[in-house]
Amino acid sequence: MKRKILALLLAACAACALLGVAACKKQNTKTSKYDIYASYDAETCTLTGTVDFTYYNNTDNELSELKFNLYGNAFRENALHKPVSSSYENRAYYAGKSYGGMSVQSVENCTAWNVTGEDENILSVTLSSSVYPEQTANVKISYTLNLAKINHRTGVTANAVNLGNFYPVLCAYTTEGYIEAPYYHCGDPFVSECADYKVTIDMPAAYTAAASGKLTDESSTSDRKKCTYTLDNARDFAMVLSDKFEVATGNVDGVEINYYYYSDDDAQKSLAAACESVEYFASTFGGYVYPTLSIVQTGFCYGGMEYPALTMIADDLKGDEKLYTIVHENAHQWWYAMVGSDQLNCGWQDEGLAEYSCVMFFENHPDYSFTRLGLVGTATKSYRAFYSVYNQIFGETDTSMNRNLSQYESEYEYSNIAYNKGMIMFDMLRQSIGDDKFLSGIKKYYENNLYKIASCDDLFGCFISGNDLEGFFDAFIEGKIVI
Repeated sequence: MKRKILALLLAACAACALLGVAACKKQNTKTSKYDIYASYDAETCTLTGTVDFTYYNNTDNELSELKFNLYGNAFRENALHKPVSSSYENRAYYAGKSYGGMSVQSVENCTAWNVTGEDENILSVTLSSSVYPEQTANVKISYTLNLAKINHRTGVTANAVNLGNFYPVLCAYTTEGYIEAPYYHCGDPFVSECADYKVTIDMPAAYTAAASGKLTDESSTSDRKKCTYTLDNARDFAMVLSDKFEVATGNVDGVEINYYYYSDDDAQKSLAAACESVEYFASTFGGYVYPTLSIVQTGFCYGGMEYPALTMIADDLKGDEKLYTIVHENAHQWWYAMVGSDQLNCGWQDEGLAEYSCVMFFENHPDYSFTRLGLVGTATKSYRAFYSVYNQIFGETDTSMNRNLSQYESEYEYSNIAYNKGMIMFDMLRQSIGDDKFLSGIKKYYENNLYKIASCDDLFGCFISGNDLEGFFDAFIEGKIVI
């Protein structure tokens, strides 16, 4: 996600693997499957849906319980963790405070289910019988999502309906158990494993859906429309609905790039930035694996937000800021969507790498108004200002990078650690080992971790071989280095 931090800065100072773009063939492993049916009522701002979920146990353990994140519950009135901080409330709540929530009506094919978690954010399902490694289990969840009027990932905006995290999504599983992800307002509180998706949206006939997947079926009546999309090996699925969308379309080596917009005086320039960045990242890092990519202009309180094969771009962005955000969010198709990471505890891992991917793109596309020197210089200046401000306010500055999102004092702190310090680290790494080894390491990281949730060590290991870099990474991650 790309955040707009200028206002926060002012306030704080006052106070196929490697061969081009064409989609790679599907990984030859079994995976879980979501079959989602959702119906949107524009009058009540309500989405009712079912998730027919087939779980494939790719762990080494016998499991008797499945856990799902209910991200939509973060938007209810009494939520423990608010979806936005006070700094962003005015940008988010464009029509005054508004609330929503996700309620589960039933779960079939289980012995028991209940809503748990520290913030009513987890659906726990006790299976009818245990599922063993390499076996499957099926549950069917019926739910209702009430949408707040809010410029956020999930909500009704002035011109569109944002459906990010709109369904119960399986918690990622580790050797320590399921990762329950409270909805912290700093960063992106999502850790998900890849699965195959089939999603049908039933909506008013006047609406157009921008979706993560490829349209495979469509039908309509006089007042309603149903569209079905599929997407394989994706860790999320998102949609944006609107009755105002225009669409500009491009193609990059067989990948259909669609730019959905309703207020853009130079839509072709925005589309060009989207296409050029996909082409560059695919040729530099490794192939883009999905058949389509939707770039969607919508109401959003931050700069942009990434989902597999779909990115949200805030509709108040203009000029260079808009183009930069498009490139940044497209970089997340590589560093979040295709190569996952633990965004709850290592937010820099995808954000810092997405930021440095922007540096590399603009360095190689001089027609834009950004340069490597300028971008890294601005990040360094902002980071040093943050360090000075926090020293004055708190007496010291915690610059460690592997932190849970709950441990950040503000978006200002998070942005400087995850985005700016992350960019600076990758630029210093590149200077230390040279362009060839740096690019080789990035490609290796993509190739080794496609469709996986990569650890920090997975990333570091792609560069350390043959180089004494362990101390370099430790100094950055532990906050020992002075920039």
